Amino acid sequence: MILQKLIPFLLALFLLTACNHSPSERLTDYVNPFIGTDEDGHTFPGALVPFGMIQLSPDNGDRGYNWCSGYHYSSKNIGGFSHTHYSGTGAEDLCDISLFPLPNSDPSPKATRSEFSHQDEKAKPGYYSVWLKTSHIKAELTATVHCGFHRYTFPENKNNLLKIDLGVGNGIEARVGHNGDLPLECYFKKIDSNTVVGFRRSIGFVGERCVFFAIQTSEPVGEITIFADSVKVNSKEEARAVRLVSVLRFPEIKSGNQLLTKVAISSANIDGALAGLKDIKDWDFEAIKKSASDAWETELAKIKVTSDNLSFKETFYTSAYHCYFAPFRFDDALGNYTGADKKIHHGKDIYTLSSLWDTYRAAAPLFTLTQTERQPFIINSFLEFYKQHGLLPSWELFFNEANVMPGYHAVPIIADAMLKGIRGFDYALAFEAMKVTAGEDIRESNFYRQFGYVPDDLDPRQRGVTKTVEYAFDDWCIAQAAKRLNNTSDYGEFMKRSGYWKNLFDPASGFVRSKDSTGGWILPFNPKESIGFQEGNAWIYSWYVPQDVYGLIASMGGDKKFEMKLDSLYDLKSSKKSDLKNNGYYGLSEFSNEPSHHVPYLYSYIGKPWKTAEKVNHIQTCFYSNQPNGLCGNDDCGQMSAWYVLSAIGFYPVNPVNGEYVFGTPLANQSTIFPGNGKSFTVTAENLSQKNIYIQRATLNGIAYTRSFIKHEDILKGGNLVLFMGEKPSGSWAINPTDFPDIIRTGRDLSIQSH
Repeated sequence: MILQKLIPFLLALFLLTACNHSPSERLTDYVNPFIGTDEDGHTFPGALVPFGMIQLSPDNGDRGYNWCSGYHYSSKNIGGFSHTHYSGTGAEDLCDISLFPLPNSDPSPKATRSEFSHQDEKAKPGYYSVWLKTSHIKAELTATVHCGFHRYTFPENKNNLLKIDLGVGNGIEARVGHNGDLPLECYFKKIDSNTVVGFRRSIGFVGERCVFFAIQTSEPVGEITIFADSVKVNSKEEARAVRLVSVLRFPEIKSGNQLLTKVAISSANIDGALAGLKDIKDWDFEAIKKSASDAWETELAKIKVTSDNLSFKETFYTSAYHCYFAPFRFDDALGNYTGADKKIHHGKDIYTLSSLWDTYRAAAPLFTLTQTERQPFIINSFLEFYKQHGLLPSWELFFNEANVMPGYHAVPIIADAMLKGIRGFDYALAFEAMKVTAGEDIRESNFYRQFGYVPDDLDPRQRGVTKTVEYAFDDWCIAQAAKRLNNTSDYGEFMKRSGYWKNLFDPASGFVRSKDSTGGWILPFNPKESIGFQEGNAWIYSWYVPQDVYGLIASMGGDKKFEMKLDSLYDLKSSKKSDLKNNGYYGLSEFSNEPSHHVPYLYSYIGKPWKTAEKVNHIQTCFYSNQPNGLCGNDDCGQMSAWYVLSAIGFYPVNPVNGEYVFGTPLANQSTIFPGNGKSFTVTAENLSQKNIYIQRATLNGIAYTRSFIKHEDILKGGNLVLFMGEKPSGSWAINPTDFPDIIRTGRDLSIQSH
């Protein structure tokens, strides 16, 4: 009888377990690579493996800001499949070594595009396919770390063509040196009946660079037609020009009208590209596709979420997917790469594309949870760049420095790793590199040291406030690294510099604002104008003191005035007609750029965690979705996505280097993090619903937990954090000063009333 009564319960339990933890569940099935390809997300839908050198993706052939990744969801044409791409940036560049299949017709050097429909397009991690309407060709793409793999199915098996366009790049009509890519020299050579090689040297967003390539086809090449600078040349096997287009004809394609093509690249030489072809030992496209998918499954499984909301799971896992595009591998299959000194270097697991102004905020802290084995290689790549260039990278691609953003933000990533005890790099060399970089004389950092701020009359681009507050945070990070190494003198010096933000804080207005070199405020002053700022203004950058939030609170007049100021940011009406997702409020509209990512979490520093929950939930549910326009701004190499991943679990690193994650409000019923040390940390949101967004109370491993943050070290220990959710603010949880974030380290006077 007892067993009979238990049967319905056991069956229900089994079904619930099967639904949430199916052994056959593949997390890659929740990824939609088209998320972020519309509006300003600037992601691309093509095929790559995690952190792979090859990013094989379609290019529309259009120009402009919408096509920074080469692809935009609004386009109706495809003009090629190239092997390098930016993900989520605001720069036009890359899209090197473009291939495009053509049906049997006369070869032409002119740009050739085909119409396509999104209904005939498919993308999954490691795989992309599209039906080219104009040519009636099915194109399929997959990839390994060093090699792209194409499969083209033609309508007929004779005299089909493959165009290799070395002249085309992304944004070549744009202004060189700002955005855009301009070829300088291209080289092509046939070395046997199935293999061609060459290089493409160009200049663009980060200066001059060279991509060497090797292409191997499953069928022997017949006639080759080469166009040099749009003029047909006599040579059939080798050519050199500023722009080259080579058209390969295949007299007969034997197996199912399918042409398979491998393309490997290197920044060092052709030998490295040829070695990359060996990433794919035979012509089994399905095997490589599965291998790429499995590689993504391994990465995505480092965080597992439980939810009955399919749209959320698609948004979450696509966000996690986008976090692992960059930085990407730069050493070729022989372990070689061209360094910042333009010499060929040898190294293992060297990484490039460091959009550090963005990624240090959340993507890098996420890596300390999910990429603990890879993070030392990324930092060692920074240190190799330092040894070759003399400074740590700021915004780097192909080991070239773009020098486009303020701050020296390799510093917080290195310091964070040191403070969290991540090994695998030389701490002494890292600290040397941080100090040398902090003593640089570029981007007006010399004035920062001289005056204690960057005077706008000495800054030709008038971005002195942004530079000052960002340098100050980086200096705080150096101070913490010095303390970690027992270096008291440097600790004192850099802690002093970390307070330089106060030199530009105006107590009368409650904003940071511009000064000139005499110490006078620059007039007129409008906090919504960008004079003195880069990608922001006084309303945004006045909150940027993650190293000293309590100092900022005091400067603004205490908790109540700080709260009123923060409320006014989110109550301020926006003048932008396009601000629909945020109901027209300015503070929310500015979330589309990175300096605002930590701001909603600041309420927890004054004991008002429910206000953080409200703002964070609004951003999560209104700014992100599983649609092509499901990102509210440039993904910026994964930073916008990393904010969502961490916030959906339930917390965010306001200070990305102090090892604390401030609670917001979770979207997942349960999230489990596997940090790679054999342990797991689970966050469970009890009673979570669309209305129940407020944390009422919490337990950590069964013991009442009253803090509004969780420490990194507690996550690494493994355990279970349970957040009990409700429809109304708790009124008692995390409102005492002893439970505020960063309260112990800062030594704030706990007698100060916070509510």
